[in-house]
Amino acid sequence: MSEDKTIWKVIAASSTGTMIEWYDFYIFGSLATIISTQFFPAGNPTANFLKTLATFAVGFAVRPFGALVFGRIGDLVGRKFAFLVTLLIMGGSTAAIGFLPGYTRIGIFAPIILVLLRLLQGLALGGEYGGAAVYVAEHAPDGKRGYYTSFIQTTATLGLFVSLVVILATRYALGEDAFKVWGWRIPFLVSIILVGMSYYIRIRLKESPLFTRLKDAGNSSTAPVRDSFGTWSAWKIFFLVLFGATAGQAVVWYTGQFYALFFLQTVLKVPLATAYMIVAVALLLGAPLFIVFGSLSDRIGRKRIMMAGNLLAAISYYPIYHAMKSFSDPINPVILTLLVFIQVIFVTMVYGPIAAFLVEAFPAKIRYTSMSLPYHFGNGWFGGFLPLIATAVVAKTGNIYAGLIYPISVALLTFIVGSIYLKESHTLRIWDEVGGR
Repeated sequence: MSEDKTIWKVIAASSTGTMIEWYDFYIFGSLATIISTQFFPAGNPTANFLKTLATFAVGFAVRPFGALVFGRIGDLVGRKFAFLVTLLIMGGSTAAIGFLPGYTRIGIFAPIILVLLRLLQGLALGGEYGGAAVYVAEHAPDGKRGYYTSFIQTTATLGLFVSLVVILATRYALGEDAFKVWGWRIPFLVSIILVGMSYYIRIRLKESPLFTRLKDAGNSSTAPVRDSFGTWSAWKIFFLVLFGATAGQAVVWYTGQFYALFFLQTVLKVPLATAYMIVAVALLLGAPLFIVFGSLSDRIGRKRIMMAGNLLAAISYYPIYHAMKSFSDPINPVILTLLVFIQVIFVTMVYGPIAAFLVEAFPAKIRYTSMSLPYHFGNGWFGGFLPLIATAVVAKTGNIYAGLIYPISVALLTFIVGSIYLKESHTLRIWDEVGGR
């Protein structure tokens, strides 16, 4: 098979599987308003919604631990094996949520089991993204890494988009009442079919050629965690990547997509189906821009695009969300879609180039472990807790815009740290580590 056909086969298999894992992970958040009525005792709706968001956030909290566990496996055994295991864990946990009885049937065990399943999902996702990004990057030639890895970057947004489409289709087919009672389980159960298809595709792939050459030469790490984080200089790189890149990227991603959805639903009281449609259309329109900015980063650099995205987001959120309020009563779905789409543009700027940047930030023998931890600390903690933090701040202050203080502050922090201390990396030749390509 030619090199060109090989890379596209790798991208298709990696992207499909990663998209399905994001679908599995985010369908919980997309259904948060309904899940809050199913697995918690009847009472204060706001308190139950916050409990659901906290359960949602649990999956993010453990992502760094998944990064260490599966990153170590990926650097010791291989990239392919690690993200095959994460796919199965994620799919099984998601399907189990679809079968889980509610609070009225098994009482306190319902939220307890739900939290445990979210923990498994978070652990799996902690290993999936790094594996897919590294796997694609280590097939790609130097000079096109941003372009090829940007297809992996579309998967998180496409996973959210697919989750919204499946929810809308199920809701429409069953009707509102049936969907709220039992139909919400169907999107979780669909995961069984999707994961089975993806596993079949992935199992036929070969190991990353760069990692294979590294291992054959006896240059792979025997202690990836120690080699990645065993010295202060290694921790300095970790904190630089975290605060100079992934923390800001995370809050921009979650504000522009998830918080925008929650804001429409819970603050502006836009009907659920309309809110899903607004965000879904904005995501679909924005998805190609991941590839545009990923490809552009091969020419002008990763840092410049990511820092611009952080700055634009930070200075634009307040006017955008004020405009969303203005066009929500009466509802103007076209303008609301445009306002969410603008936020998605910022998402594509910070997220499109970051996989290539992370791959270039660390040597091959510890790449899976080293890049996964700062990525999942940023996205799992800074980003994953954003809906909970922002919603809690709004509930506490009564100011519907107060929740934006958090993402604006973090995005500005990343812009400052990244602009001053990050080095540009797009000209780095990672294949030189194994003697060239």
